[in-house]
Amino acid sequence: MQPVIGIDFGTTNSVVTALRPDGTATVLRHATDDVFRSVLCFWADGAGVTRHAAGPRGIEAYLEDPLDSRLIMSMKSYLAQKSFQETRIFGRAYGLEGLVALFLRDLLEPFAADLAGARIVVGRPVRFVGDSADDALGEARLRAAFAAAGLPDVQVALEPAAAGQRFAAGLDHPATVLVADFGGGTSDFSLLRFDPGPPARVTALGHAGVGVAGDAFDYRIIDNVISPLLGKGGTYRVMGKPLPIPPAWFSSFARWHLLSLMRAPKTMRDIAEVMRTAEHPEQLENLVRLVKDEAGYALYRAVSAAKAALSASEEVVLRFSHEDLAIAAPIRRADFEGWIAPELARIAAAVDAALTDAKVEAGAVDRVFLTGGTSLVPAVRALFAARFGAEKLVTGGEFVSVAEGLALLGRDAA
Repeated sequence: MQPVIGIDFGTTNSVVTALRPDGTATVLRHATDDVFRSVLCFWADGAGVTRHAAGPRGIEAYLEDPLDSRLIMSMKSYLAQKSFQETRIFGRAYGLEGLVALFLRDLLEPFAADLAGARIVVGRPVRFVGDSADDALGEARLRAAFAAAGLPDVQVALEPAAAGQRFAAGLDHPATVLVADFGGGTSDFSLLRFDPGPPARVTALGHAGVGVAGDAFDYRIIDNVISPLLGKGGTYRVMGKPLPIPPAWFSSFARWHLLSLMRAPKTMRDIAEVMRTAEHPEQLENLVRLVKDEAGYALYRAVSAAKAALSASEEVVLRFSHEDLAIAAPIRRADFEGWIAPELARIAAAVDAALTDAKVEAGAVDRVFLTGGTSLVPAVRALFAARFGAEKLVTGGEFVSVAEGLALLGRDAA
C-alpha cells in the first residue's frame, strides 16, 4: 500500500499525520507535541545574514529578541487576499507563497523519510478568510506554496470533510452527519452521508464556511477588556475641543502580530502628538510600550488562556503585566458570550447555508461532529444543541482530527 501523509496547514497550528499499515492515522510529532505553531521568525545574525525559524523555535527566537526580529503569523489568512502580494523583511521582498513554503519546509523536515513516495493530502477551508476572499486564488496559492516546498503533486481536500472521515470510522450504520470544523481563522461546515458498507462510501451533500473562529473571539476580549486600558474610548484636545482617541489604532489587535506595523515612525509620532493633550496619557504610554517592546505575543497568550478557562468557569481573571501596565480583569462568561454574539450569528447563518446547500432539514441530521478548539466554547456548543439536539453532538480530536482525516481520505482515494 502506498504511504499516505495528511497535512493540516492551519492558521494557528499545523499537524502532520501518516497512515500506518493497519489503516490507522498517526500524528507525526515534533518532540512531544502533536501540533506545530504556524509561525515564522526572521532575524539578522552577527554577520548581518538573515536567519529564520518556524514553530516553537521561531517563537523562542522572537521572545529572545523581539525588538530586532520579525514574527510572521496567520499566513493562511492571507492566501485568498489579492491585496497581499509581498512583504519586506530586513530589506528583502518575500511573496506569500515563499513565506508559506519556508514554513512548510521546517514543518516537514523531520519527516523526510515518511514523505518519500507518499501520497500527500492537504486540507483547505470551505471558505478562506476575508470579506473579499477569492477561494480559487487561495487554493492556487496553497498548491504553489507546497510546490515551492518540494511537493508539487498534492491532493487538496476540504477540511471538514476530512474531519468527518475520521469520525465516520466509528460508524456502524448509515448516517447523515454535519461536520463543524473550527480553526483559528475559519469555521467550516459540511453535510456528509456516510455508509459504512462494505464498501464504505462518503457522499458530500453540501458545504458552507465563514471567516470567523477562535481569533475573532480573542479579539472581542482584547477589544472589550484590554483596549480601553490602552486609550480606546478616551479623548484628547485640539484647540480646546475634545476629540476621540483614533479607534483605528486598536484595530491592529484583531491580529496581534499586526501590532508590529504600528512601530512605523509616522504612527509613533501621531500617538505622541495625541498623548500630549490626552485625558489619560499614561494609557497611551502603555500602548506605545506594548508596541515598541513587541509584547503582543505575551498578551495574546494571556487572552487565549482566559478564553479557554471560560469554557470551564463562569468567571475568570485575565492577568497580564508589562512594565507599568498590570491587568487583573475579571471576565464573566455571560459578558463574553454577549461580545461574541455577532460571530455566533455568522456561524449560525453559515450552518443554515450548509443545510440549504445540501437540501437537508435540520431534523434529518443524525449526528453533529464538532472539532477544533472553538468547539469547546459553551456558547458554540449551545448553538448546535438548540438547533439539532444535545444528544446528537459528538466531539473529539479537537486539534488533530482534520489531519488524521486527510490521511484516511488519501487511503480511500488510492
